[in-house]
Amino acid sequence: MAVFTCVAAFSSCDKYLDIQPVGKVIPTTVDDYRALLNEAYQMPQIDRAVVDFRSDIVVVRDNDTDMNDYHNIQTWNDNNTLAGTREFGWEVYYSPIYTANAIIEAQGKIKGNTTDINQLVGEAYLLRAYNHFTLVNLYGQPYTKSGASETKAIPIKTSTDLETTPERNTVGEVYTQILSDIAEARKLITQSSWEERYKYRYSTVSVDALEARVRLYMGDWQSAYDAAERVLKANDKLEDFNNAASLLPTSFKSVEAITSAEQFYTGTNASATRAPKEFIAEYDTINDLRYKKFYQPVKDKPYFSTLKANTSSEYRCSFHTAEFYLIAAEAAAHLNKDAEARTRLLALLKNRLNSTLYATKQSAINAMSGAALLAEVMQQRKLELAFEGQRWFDLRRTNRPAITKTIKATTYNLLQDDPRYTLAIPVSAVSANPQLKN
Repeated sequence: MAVFTCVAAFSSCDKYLDIQPVGKVIPTTVDDYRALLNEAYQMPQIDRAVVDFRSDIVVVRDNDTDMNDYHNIQTWNDNNTLAGTREFGWEVYYSPIYTANAIIEAQGKIKGNTTDINQLVGEAYLLRAYNHFTLVNLYGQPYTKSGASETKAIPIKTSTDLETTPERNTVGEVYTQILSDIAEARKLITQSSWEERYKYRYSTVSVDALEARVRLYMGDWQSAYDAAERVLKANDKLEDFNNAASLLPTSFKSVEAITSAEQFYTGTNASATRAPKEFIAEYDTINDLRYKKFYQPVKDKPYFSTLKANTSSEYRCSFHTAEFYLIAAEAAAHLNKDAEARTRLLALLKNRLNSTLYATKQSAINAMSGAALLAEVMQQRKLELAFEGQRWFDLRRTNRPAITKTIKATTYNLLQDDPRYTLAIPVSAVSANPQLKN
């Protein structure tokens, strides 16, 4: 069996997808398959937050349990890890891919309203794309790195066949499949938005949101810009932090919420997550309203806690509008559309800074162009999307800089363009399928 034999252990697959024994159900209706997809949406995928421990904006809390779980991750020690070091996910991505494949394969057999069936299958395509995208950015070379598209990454899985042993596809092949699935989703999804309790489901705006993020990671600036602008045409609302009642943008109740499926912080990774004082110093702690909205000091410690690391189910977030202001601004800057880049960046900052700092920033940004403007966009992206599972991936897709960390008087170094910017496939997955060996 392949690496995907793990899915047989999941109750959803066991209940619905095996040969029907007494007392079990074979899905036939759109509601049956919707129940399957709902379970796939809820898989606990926290790796985007955990991998940020490797970045320059996150440190592990000084606690024995947390250090045992995450210290080797934050110091890029991938060869001699402690016994308790958390393994990065594999099954939690291929399980929803399996479910998506089952729904796609069943499209012509599902009983129900055609529009509802198409919407369901379209969501399955987008879920398959999203999970392949996360996997390739954990375990594949960055798409923008020279020659990376021809390097081996992760297996593409587009069927429910568990008999074949999959091999790793190249980065380029994975991205081609992702874009193909996004295109298929676009043909089928018609729901433009969902009521609050169903915000975890994909909509037409989710299709554009995923395409914008994928194109950004590819360095396809025009397509990234166009997709981000389509997102903002559908929803350009922002939380105004000048209003004391404003919500964290990662709340599914926020006006910014587009899709609220992933919960990055659960259990130990939430309690372990801290922001180092060196990163906090990059905020204007008086006038940048994000400082008090996002962070709290920890007494007698050289780090801060972040309110984004919240284990409440309210804080599920796959896409929210601020990201797409920043994608549009970054892509526009690369396209030498300085006016458009300034417009999108300032629209975001007007809702994040008090009037004093905004006036200063507005004057400075309106005088910027070219490389200086792009640098400002990237800095604001760093400050805005911190602790949302974005930073490590941003470092990978840009210049993969050297990082130095000093922890308990010991210095650790990640070199410029270090091979450790790409994770090794988990030992447990390689043990199940030796063809995955790096």
